[in-house]
Amino acid sequence: MNCPHCTATSTRERAKKTKLGYAMFFCPHCRPIFNERTGTPFHSLEFPTDIVLLAVLWRLRYKLSLRDVAEMFLERGFVFTHEAIRDWETRFAPLIAEQLRTRRRGQAGKSWYVDETYLKVHGKWCYLYRAIDSDGHLVDSRLSEKRNMEAAKQFFQQAVDVVGHVPDQVTTDGHTSYPRAIRETMSSNVQHRTNKYLNTRLEQDHRGIKQRYYPMRGFGSFESAARFCSAFDELRNYFRSRSPMKAFVSLLQQRQAFPRRLAALKAFIQVAS
Repeated sequence: MNCPHCTATSTRERAKKTKLGYAMFFCPHCRPIFNERTGTPFHSLEFPTDIVLLAVLWRLRYKLSLRDVAEMFLERGFVFTHEAIRDWETRFAPLIAEQLRTRRRGQAGKSWYVDETYLKVHGKWCYLYRAIDSDGHLVDSRLSEKRNMEAAKQFFQQAVDVVGHVPDQVTTDGHTSYPRAIRETMSSNVQHRTNKYLNTRLEQDHRGIKQRYYPMRGFGSFESAARFCSAFDELRNYFRSRSPMKAFVSLLQQRQAFPRRLAALKAFIQVAS
C-alpha cells in the first residue's frame, strides 16, 4: 500500500491491526503509521466500511427512515444513532451517485423521454427533472427550485455531459421552455416530439421516487433533497433488472444478479474512495 502522506511505495505492513481489524502500515520515508482507511472518507469512522456502506444503501434503496435503519442494525450488534446515518448519507451518497454516473457514461439510448415531477422541500414545491431512454434506463435527473427556461437548459446540458452524446429525438410534454432549451443546449437537428401519451412511460417511472419520497414527509433543505434524489435514481437504475424494456427476467435471475451487483458496488466505491 502506498503511503497516503508522501505517496512512497516502500511501506511495510505491521503485525498489529486496528480494533476493527484493518491492516496497519509504516512508512520508512516520512515515518508515520497508518491503516488501510487512512486518507479515505472512511478514515474517521468507528464502524467497519461494509457496515457503513450497507446502512447508506438501505437508506437510499428502501422505504426506511433514519431510525428504521439504525434499529435494524441493533440485531447485528452495531449501535449507532439515526444522526450517524444522516452524516453517512451526506458523506457517501454523492460518492455513490458519482461513481454510478461515471460507469454508465455512453450507455443511454438515442431516444429520450423528459418530464418533471413535484417534490416538497422545506414546505415549498420544487421540480425534479428526469429523463429515461426508450429502454427505460436513466439518462439523468436534476432537482430545480424553478420550472423555467434556465432550469430546462441546465438539465439538458447536465444530461449531455453525463451521457456523453446528444440524442436523435426528445419527447416532452407541452411546456413552452423545452423547444428552445433543446435547440440551444443540443442541436436544432434533434427531433422534438410533444405528446403526453408518448411520455406515459416516464410518468409511470416517476413512481419510484414518489413512493420513496412519501414516507419521508418531504425534505428539510434543497441540498439534502438534491443529493438524495440523485443517489436514489442512480442506485435504482443500477439494480434495474429489465433491459431492454419489457424483457422477461425470471425471479431466479433477479436473485442471482442482485448480490453480484451489490458486491461490485461496494468494491468500486471502496476503491474510488
